[in-house]
Parts: sequence; C-alpha cells; structure tokens
Amino acid sequence: MPRKKASKTTEKKTPAKKAIAKKAAPKKVNKLNQVHGKEETAKPTTLDQIWGDTGLSKYRTLDASEYEIYLRQLNKSDLQRHAAEMGIVPVDSREMLSNRLLKEFNRYVASFKMPTANQHTGPMSDEVRKILAEGR
Repeated sequence: MPRKKASKTTEKKTPAKKAIAKKAAPKKVNKLNQVHGKEETAKPTTLDQIWGDTGLSKYRTLDASEYEIYLRQLNKSDLQRHAAEMGIVPVDSREMLSNRLLKEFNRYVASFKMPTANQHTGPMSDEVRKILAEGR
C-alpha cells in the first residue's frame, strides 16, 4: 500500500495582544480607619479580663506589627513550635503558617479591645425619626 502524503496545515496568525493598563487596586476595608470622635473604652468579655488579665501573657504583645516582626525572626522549626503552642496545626509552608498565626493573633487582640455598644444619649427629633423610617 502506498503511503499517504503529509498534508500541510495552514497556521492562522493572531494579532499581537495590546497592553492594557491595570486599574489601581482598591484599598482593603481592614486597612481603613474610621474616626468618630467618641472615646473608645474596652469592655471586658472574659473572666480573665475581669480578673485583670491584660492580654500580654499569651502573645507578649497586643501590637500586630511587633508580633509580625517576632514571627519574621523565628526560623521554621521555632515557628512550627510556636504554632503548636498557640493551638494551630503546624504546616510546612512558612507563609501559610505565618498568615494563620497573624489571623489568630488579630482575633485574640480583637477580643481584648471589643468596644462597648453605642448608647444613644438623648431623644430623637421628629425629623430624625422621619429619615430613619425612609428605609422601611
């Protein structure tokens, strides 16, 4: 039997892609601060806080940047040991473990700095009631 001849395939040329400028990334909500002019006093939420625990016993600080510096100074085995002490399963990825530790640290700090509920100081005027009723 004779061999089949190889057929030539025609290649389509695609136009070169144009460079598109990326939009600026929006600011993350957790990095924005809102100032309301009220004095923020922390309300104790656990028995330890009522008895006088300042929160420095577990992480040695309540400042996130200070804790982040501490995590960067640890080598991998010390970081895994620290994670085990904090109740987090130590994983092999240093970045993932650091992120988990920071997230847990932020939860811990938030429990110590829980703001009190807003208390309305005076009676509302009819105009304010009318504005609030618009959303119903």
